[in-house]
Amino acid sequence: MTGRGGQGSAAALVLVGLACQEVGASFAVMLFPQTGPLGIVMLRLVFSALLLLVIARPGLRGHSAFAWRSVVGFGLVLASMNALFYLALERLPLGVTVTIEVLGPLTLSILTATGVARWLWAGLALAGVIALGAGGWDRLDPLGVVFALGAAVSWALYILASARVGREFPRLDGLALAMTVGAVIALPFGIWQAGPALLRLDLLALGAAVALLSSTIPYALELVALRRLPAAAFAILMSLGPATASIAGFLLLGQHLSWLEIAGIALVIAASIGAVAAAARRGAAVRHPGPDADEPLSEPVG
Repeated sequence: MTGRGGQGSAAALVLVGLACQEVGASFAVMLFPQTGPLGIVMLRLVFSALLLLVIARPGLRGHSAFAWRSVVGFGLVLASMNALFYLALERLPLGVTVTIEVLGPLTLSILTATGVARWLWAGLALAGVIALGAGGWDRLDPLGVVFALGAAVSWALYILASARVGREFPRLDGLALAMTVGAVIALPFGIWQAGPALLRLDLLALGAAVALLSSTIPYALELVALRRLPAAAFAILMSLGPATASIAGFLLLGQHLSWLEIAGIALVIAASIGAVAAAARRGAAVRHPGPDADEPLSEPVG
């Protein structure tokens, strides 16, 4: 399918992928009482790693020591990004958590940009953060905000680590290996926090569903969409992550936001879209990988 119809259907696939991510994040929050955030992080990374290993079947020979160090570093970033995101989700609304996390790649985009326009996007993002606070910092758990900011930093590092691993390994090989490293790192923490709950088949099945919704389905849909959409258009659609997260948090978790918080989220989205559009006009490669966390093209959190 080509032309406007093809691009319209591709945009719909991206939005469906975003919805799946946030539904997966909502399911994860529902599992926190049984597994804790670190337990669900472990389940997500383990099942995602197993799926990627089956799909990619990465080769282990012929890689340099630098390439393996890059994979280990990428795996560490994946584990920390997911852990910090879910620890924040335990204390903050989904929409607020994703909005704060988006500040990581947005800041990276602004710092690497040139010209006066980048200060406009920085100002919009700052106004969004102030609006979130004006909506009631007393409603926002301070430790949750720290975790979300840590996830934002991890997301920026994820972008850099993903690019480096992508240069060293073909196709999905590097991601599959890094995901395996991340799963191994998360394993002891997940076992410690979830404990006997990991012996329940229903919780294991729900953990697999979180991995499927948050990683596998969105990634597959995004790969199809990228064949029909310009990279800049794709990145702009991905900037809507905080909005879809807020809607999912409201519908599935009953998380209500004030009008000022909604305005803050809208300002951060506007800043993200502006930064992406500016990068496209400069002719730079637009890369907006993902919130929730572990796909090279989608929002890493959710």
